[in-house]
Amino acid sequence: MKRSGHADLPLHGGRVPAWLADRMTRLGTAIAESIVLHSGVPEFLSRLSDPFWFQAFGSVMGMDWHSSGITTSVLGALKRGLAPRASELGIYICGGRGRHSRNTPDELRAVAERHSFDGESLVRTSRLTARVDNNAIGDGFQIYLHTFILSDAGDWAVVQQGMNEHTRLARRYHWHSASVRDFTSNPHTAIVGEPAGVIMNLVDAHAKPAQNALLEIAHEHPDKTLTEARRLIMPAHHDVRAENVDLKRLGAVLAAAYEKDFRDFASLLLLENLGPRTLQSLALIAEVVHGTPSRFSDPARFSFAHGGKDGHPFPVPLKTYDESISVLRTALDRAKLGDPEKLDGFQRLDRFVQAIEKRAAPAADFDAILAHERAISPQLDGRTVFARKSKPRQLSLF
Repeated sequence: MKRSGHADLPLHGGRVPAWLADRMTRLGTAIAESIVLHSGVPEFLSRLSDPFWFQAFGSVMGMDWHSSGITTSVLGALKRGLAPRASELGIYICGGRGRHSRNTPDELRAVAERHSFDGESLVRTSRLTARVDNNAIGDGFQIYLHTFILSDAGDWAVVQQGMNEHTRLARRYHWHSASVRDFTSNPHTAIVGEPAGVIMNLVDAHAKPAQNALLEIAHEHPDKTLTEARRLIMPAHHDVRAENVDLKRLGAVLAAAYEKDFRDFASLLLLENLGPRTLQSLALIAEVVHGTPSRFSDPARFSFAHGGKDGHPFPVPLKTYDESISVLRTALDRAKLGDPEKLDGFQRLDRFVQAIEKRAAPAADFDAILAHERAISPQLDGRTVFARKSKPRQLSLF
């Protein structure tokens, strides 16, 4: 991983409602399984270490596209969904928010015992990442979430988040074992948050004199680190705006979903008779599974898969969400039985949309697609945390 910037994550209150949390668990688990089946566990850890992909992942799952809540809800959903499949997939998610973070050492020791790892070394790594972000970086953010993701091969990623109560902002920190060098020189794969003036960063590569002075006092020198990498800049405004989305990329997705010639072929790629709205969601899910890092520079675009629980860009379309989960889960189940054709269809769909983007797709009319989504929301059982829509009449929108 390499440095790429930072992100503004406004603090959002409230809880994820049960109707969304359950769906996030099922969709997030299916996406994680798909990545592992196609690309392996190291690739999944790498993606978790990328703040752009992480934000897109949360957006495609129906969370508020720019808020700090994505971190807690995504990691919670993954822990719930992957725990029953931990031995099968070789992925163990330890820790969490608040009191759950304090369970991280015991959870790591338990996994280490099963796989003959050095448990105390993993615990030390966990504590070092937390201490660096909480103490060595004087940016005003206090860590309240710490999640350690470990593979059965011993690779790991850490995602943790701090809160600045004064500015009402959060900052997310990403770490990845693939880049381990020195815990005292640029240790992160990413730091996500809004700039707040000059800060003290005692793990900056140029802070060696200060480090040496502190080390003489502390008589302790951490021995491993990660290289700081991609940073994501998120705006403060709550609504999704045209400038937050690559309209050419969104236009390709909409063309594949709604233009008849493209839609028929896109549906055929997945061996399904799919309606346009489901194709729209599946195309964005396919990109989360198969897309390259450069494809996630506009994570707000992925909220056009399943909307957002706060109604931005539109209410969560529960019928489409459930159809998306069903298609992906069926593909995974068939792949496990030796029939990968349906699951491979997601990769074909992703390539097809990118081909449309390069050759034919016009930029999306942002206002028109937003108006369309909000117009069809009642028919798709669109829901927000504020109020449930009235009972829809049946339309062939899937």
